[in-house]
Amino acid sequence: MMNESKELYVIHLPQLDKMPLRQVAQYLDANVDHQVIDCVNWNEKYPYKPYTTFVIAISATRLYVLFSVISKDLRAINTVDLSPVADDSCVEFFMQVPGKEEYWNFEFNCIGTLNGSHRVERPSPTRLTTQELASIQRYASCGNDAIEEQDGTFCWDLTVSIPLELVELDADNLPEYILGNFYKCAGKTAHPHYVSWSPIDGEKPNFHRPDCFGKLWINKPEPATINDDETSQHSVSHKSRGLKGFLYALLGKH
Repeated sequence: MMNESKELYVIHLPQLDKMPLRQVAQYLDANVDHQVIDCVNWNEKYPYKPYTTFVIAISATRLYVLFSVISKDLRAINTVDLSPVADDSCVEFFMQVPGKEEYWNFEFNCIGTLNGSHRVERPSPTRLTTQELASIQRYASCGNDAIEEQDGTFCWDLTVSIPLELVELDADNLPEYILGNFYKCAGKTAHPHYVSWSPIDGEKPNFHRPDCFGKLWINKPEPATINDDETSQHSVSHKSRGLKGFLYALLGKH
């Protein structure tokens, strides 16, 4: 039997809209709890699980997501938006507004190339337009140049911001929650993997499962905002240096 879908509270940080995205990455990393992407749903064929976390926040105009990864292999051969970035070192965010039939998929490789669409069912996507793609801001710690696959262990992060209006959210009339899931994958690397935040059932990898989305509370009083403890339940927080600094220290990099 599949484990119960997860849920979390999304912190409101209006000040993020005034920061460049690189500064947003540093702020989120240092001040907001990291949630772990650790559900290995197809263990027999794809047992590898990189260490991956995400942070999500909302402002008056945008959703912000910071992904942090420590993983074997590094690959980013797709440099043009709407290309198959899931074959590369990739992180993904899927979401759906309650009451809407369509869900949105945002897939990014480690250099920020985006494959995005909205759809009711997996076989029938409506690809994001050039203008919509350009509205999604991205900051990649790896830079933006193509990367042929490299062996080794790598630490990288990616920060993205998505306009609320793009995903049909009204900042003045937010629902209590949205539905969503977060993923780490790399389909054509030496260690292919398909890992999720909220668990997914099924015989083979398929992230297009809105029935398995968790709840992201975006308009409900939170039990806490910025975490003042070193750790909290179901999350990782590294207050002094942030998770990125912690991972680099773990790898012996500075």
